Amino acid sequence: MPSCLRARLRSVLATAAVMTAALLAPLLPAQPAHARPAQPTRSTPRNQQTQGGRQSQRADRTPEFEQQVLFRASQEPGYACFRIPAVVRAKDGTLLAFAEGRVLNCGDAADIDIVVKRSTDDGRTWGPLRVVNEGAGDTHGNPAPIVDRTTGRIWLAETYNTGRTDSASCSVPCDRTPHLQYSDDDGLTWSAPRDLSPEILPADWNSWYATGPVHGIQLTKGRYAGRLVFGVNAETWNGSRITANHAALIISDDHGGHWRIGATDTWPIADDGTFRQKPSELALAELGNGSILVSGRETDGTDLGQRTQTTSRDGGNSFTAPFRALPDLYTPQVQGSLLRLGDRVLLACPADPDRRRTMMIRSSYDGGRTWDSVDRGTVVTTDWSGYSDLVRTADDTVGLLYEGGAVDARDEIRFARFTEDWLTPRRGPDPVTPDLAPGAHPAAVLGGAQRTDGVFGGALAFDGTDDAVRLPYRASLPLGTKDFTASLWFRYTATSGEQPLLWMGGIGTSEPQVWLRGEPANHRIQGLITARDGAAAPRTVSVRTDSAYNDGQWHHAVLRRGDRTLSLFVDGTRALVADVPGSVSRSSAFGVHIGQRMDSRAFFTGAIDEVHVWDRALTDQELADPKALRSPKDTVLWLPLDRVSR
Repeated sequence: MPSCLRARLRSVLATAAVMTAALLAPLLPAQPAHARPAQPTRSTPRNQQTQGGRQSQRADRTPEFEQQVLFRASQEPGYACFRIPAVVRAKDGTLLAFAEGRVLNCGDAADIDIVVKRSTDDGRTWGPLRVVNEGAGDTHGNPAPIVDRTTGRIWLAETYNTGRTDSASCSVPCDRTPHLQYSDDDGLTWSAPRDLSPEILPADWNSWYATGPVHGIQLTKGRYAGRLVFGVNAETWNGSRITANHAALIISDDHGGHWRIGATDTWPIADDGTFRQKPSELALAELGNGSILVSGRETDGTDLGQRTQTTSRDGGNSFTAPFRALPDLYTPQVQGSLLRLGDRVLLACPADPDRRRTMMIRSSYDGGRTWDSVDRGTVVTTDWSGYSDLVRTADDTVGLLYEGGAVDARDEIRFARFTEDWLTPRRGPDPVTPDLAPGAHPAAVLGGAQRTDGVFGGALAFDGTDDAVRLPYRASLPLGTKDFTASLWFRYTATSGEQPLLWMGGIGTSEPQVWLRGEPANHRIQGLITARDGAAAPRTVSVRTDSAYNDGQWHHAVLRRGDRTLSLFVDGTRALVADVPGSVSRSSAFGVHIGQRMDSRAFFTGAIDEVHVWDRALTDQELADPKALRSPKDTVLWLPLDRVSR
């Protein structure tokens, strides 16, 4: 169908849908949001849990939380999928929710339009879908809207490439180019797009280019007040391979008349295909001191962490330092969004460190230097979830536009409204237990794990629901390519379920990791490592016993990597397999947990004592020597678990 006829058909269908809805509205009951209600985070103290998803409030106040579906293919004729949300509030208070309307399929590089819906009542109700920029067979996407509060003009940066007819990604190098259009009537009509390539696309950013996709900002403080800023990322192609990744801020000092490249951070790609970082999909927030916090997605770099960030103190002209990955900020490889609320900064992104699910709001109270851990964040949904954007509405609520679905994160795009009171209250310090490794800080005791009798005095008992011990990140914890030895004592009687004992690193089938767990239903204890060697695919190897040792007695387990083998000892009985080369702590989000899976989907029921990890392979003689097993030499962590304090 020609693009002009398709656009006309969409307009007719949208008008008919609005007229039908208006005629039938008095006759129809209110429709529930097709989204699972949010629930309080499982590890939130029981006396502080918020009432997630609560709909019934007094009539004279805004509900603490409510949400609805804005974009779903079954509701919008002519589209197969909607992705890549972005949202802003116009100067007059109108909310504009943008998305990519994907015509043929849900792929990233086919026929894609940029579409919008408008709300004039702070997101309670929304108007019909409008096409802002029609792809007409090509990809027009990556919406990055910016509101100029001086002029009232709404700018929309976007990226084009030649479309495909299948669902594959754009071929490398991809012919991506930035464009810009604007609206002077709060999103009702839009100017013709103009190609921004001459201003912000250097010749060597020739393999990939992406605007946003998330809202940009206008600075309000200091000498750069009024400046417009949004983020881009790009790649360089030398004719045979990609050689560099770039992350940059794009700025305008004349209300969008001209644009230029400001702060830029470039990361080279080695001949073997490895690189340290690839900051992309940059979200921005102006902090109270006028600095710009820049938070990005990190994908497959050798640095630990799947989110990365930096700041600019000169209005986006330069970064204060290169991007720094955040190993212990748990999230999958996905875009995220920022919003400042006074002295608090919100980050919205999925909290599962493996896959795109469990949309969560986390807070920073120190300008992004530290972030809430997942047990302190607020769960929006436990469904699959992906890209997002945040906005402050005129009635002092927060709006979250995000991808979500019960089956797939791309099922639909939802809009959630919540008050700051709905967010999990700020929590004081957790109880701690000492880590005797050199230079270590105490480990956090979560969920109320209790002291019990152990092999060497005291131990900790875990209830299988939310009890765990989590170590704060430090650079000496990742084991990398080294040999190592992990030793602990355990006691349990569970006959089913996954019983995690020790977890170090990432999670999932492709992330570097080390773990040891009981599997009573399979009658075994299992140890596993996943390693990455250069740019090669990850490799996993596991070693198992032929007993679950779930007899309620204390047993000693040792997982050792050394001499090209991975060995598992329980009470001195050894099982072994051939090792796989590479790093067991690279690229992924990184955490160290006792009694808990990294993604919080399994907890240990029983007791654990004397957890010790060395960054070398202890000899058989050392493993048989009680003094050697309590030696601080080459210690990465040493948790006696004999006391808990506040």
